[in-house]
Amino acid sequence: MSSCPKVSLVSISLLTLCVLISGAAWAQVSHSDQVQVIPPLLRTVEPPSPSATPADLEKRGDELRAEKLYLDALDYYRAALKKLPNSCGLLNKIGITELMMQRYSDARKSFEHSIKADRTFADAYNNLGVVYYEQRRYHAAIKDYNKAIAIDANSASFYSNLGAALFSKREFDAAVVAYQQAMQLDPDVFERSSRAGIQAQLPSPEDRARYDYTVARLYAKMGFSDRSLEYLRKAKEEGYKDFNDVYKDVEFAQLRKDKRFAELVAEKIPALPN
Repeated sequence: MSSCPKVSLVSISLLTLCVLISGAAWAQVSHSDQVQVIPPLLRTVEPPSPSATPADLEKRGDELRAEKLYLDALDYYRAALKKLPNSCGLLNKIGITELMMQRYSDARKSFEHSIKADRTFADAYNNLGVVYYEQRRYHAAIKDYNKAIAIDANSASFYSNLGAALFSKREFDAAVVAYQQAMQLDPDVFERSSRAGIQAQLPSPEDRARYDYTVARLYAKMGFSDRSLEYLRKAKEEGYKDFNDVYKDVEFAQLRKDKRFAELVAEKIPALPN
């Protein structure tokens, strides 16, 4: 197993534009429909000290990345890398930071360098898969997710990522198998994935509804009634066309005894706009 520390990325999406709504001031006219591009990323902290240890530089890079000061974080990671050439962990963290900045080509190269430095470093394979996933290159993503799983079969995130890529390819049965494995390893994996931004990249409202219904079935099978009902509600709101399967799918057998289930299926929920 790799000596590199586990630093895995699920999936990242960045906000690149913000809407500027300016009020009238003095005699100026309001332009409420203008869009302002966010200023370029700037370096805002002191540069790395030449005398700092690699560990201190890496720790400071982690802090800056957590604060979304990505360029500064890269400076510190790269300064540490100069003192620890070919560190798979540092190369992986550089790749994650570049991915957060949507520098996909740079991130891909960093993860590839991390893998070259240590062929047993599962996180780098997973994170390389994330690059391909963000670029909608699902076949390549699936290949790297499977490489990560072959090295470390105990990571729920790896299976969750694999499931998302398979679902995005509309390979639903295989996606369910991957998602089920992810949930067996970590029942909270979908909650963390949702907050971090990882979802199957679904091309239509129908597929989004099917995704939520599928997750509801998995939670029901594992006995997580609250979460199952939450995703069932989403599927109903999204107009899942086979929603009446809740009456026959064996996964919902126990949930059908819950009065909240009867209330949900009887409730008239306005469909969400596409």
